Amino acid sequence: MKFEKAFSIDTSSIKYGPGVSNEAGYELNRFGAKRVMVLSDRNVSATEVLKNVVKSIKAYKIDNFLYTEVRVEPTDKSFKNAIQCAQEGKFDGFVAIGGGSTIDTAKACNLYSTYKADFLTYVNAPIGDGKAVPGPLRPLIAIPTTTGTGSETTGVSIFDYLEIKAKTGISHRFLRPNVGLVDPDATKTLPSMVIACSGLDVLCHGLESYTALPYGKREAPKEPGARPTYQGSNPISDVWSARALQMVGENIVSAVNEKENMEARANMLLAATYAGVGFGNAGCHLPHGMSYPVSGMVEEFAPEGYSGIGPIVPHGMSVALNAPAVFKFTGKSDPFRHLEAAKFLGAEILGEDKNRAGEVLANAVTDIMKQINMPNGLREVGYSEKDVDKLVQGTLPQHRVTKLCPIEFSAQDLKKMFLDSMTLW
Repeated sequence: MKFEKAFSIDTSSIKYGPGVSNEAGYELNRFGAKRVMVLSDRNVSATEVLKNVVKSIKAYKIDNFLYTEVRVEPTDKSFKNAIQCAQEGKFDGFVAIGGGSTIDTAKACNLYSTYKADFLTYVNAPIGDGKAVPGPLRPLIAIPTTTGTGSETTGVSIFDYLEIKAKTGISHRFLRPNVGLVDPDATKTLPSMVIACSGLDVLCHGLESYTALPYGKREAPKEPGARPTYQGSNPISDVWSARALQMVGENIVSAVNEKENMEARANMLLAATYAGVGFGNAGCHLPHGMSYPVSGMVEEFAPEGYSGIGPIVPHGMSVALNAPAVFKFTGKSDPFRHLEAAKFLGAEILGEDKNRAGEVLANAVTDIMKQINMPNGLREVGYSEKDVDKLVQGTLPQHRVTKLCPIEFSAQDLKKMFLDSMTLW
């Protein structure tokens, strides 16, 4: 097998600062947009941030249509409804104001209204056909309102595929928003639990991209255009992921537990963007892969701050619940990186045995989870040992991320990790 020798770094143009979301109209005008689809969910649609964004769009005499039916933790059904609206509206630009659910929905709208196709055409194989996006899309402006997903920087769009009760997605560099307007003012009304869950997504983005299979150990593409969006850990992604982890370690507890601490929230928002640049090129691995069936198969659980949605294990929570068991498993792949990652989060690693690297990192993660009131394992969100086989089967097809695990694993390994994740401390 011929191994990869190169990696690429792609990201959106980013503007950061209080009030920067009010420049949406300027950016759309710069791209020549005349009629745009503005996407949000019902909660965000009532905020001053959205009202100001729409005002800025109108100031440039750009026609806009407001779509507020985005589903938190979107499904293939909610994607299709939004896509139909996008196709019928004949828009030449898109604006997403919300968390990853809204930004990912906007990416799908942009893709399928630009290059119409059967829904599974671009969905990652083996669940979908995994066809490459044919070419550039229309302008998309992303304005994140949660401190977590980093979707404003990435070429990934994730949804719950109801048929298999697990998440999957579409991944291609052309999906990336043209501009991310990262505005701390947009996070002022976030509930603490949303900050906690989205913050854990940042944490896991940083940890997974930093510990992912190195790009040079991945099979080389047959031609440059076939190089995947998620390429494995690399020297440039490492810089962004490491800094994101340091910022999470310094700010997440304060951002969650101190409602008036806007500095901590702003730092978490910036950390999300940093981590997005890191994992948006390096990729994630098993914690994300294992999270997809956890989110998709939930039957009753719904945490505070996510009312009116139905049963839900928020994405960041579902990832973090599996992460400690994963890092205990992967620690031997590169003890130095695992120890270093724990240090970024604030753990004391001086004198630690490299054979305990995975355990040290796992403990650093659970220490943070305890301080921000996360459930103590999968059991507390409704799962038990009898669900493990289904969770394993929901993880195995997630090749987009699982192939970047730094160490080979089997279905039996996954089973043990899910069992170990039932109770974390």
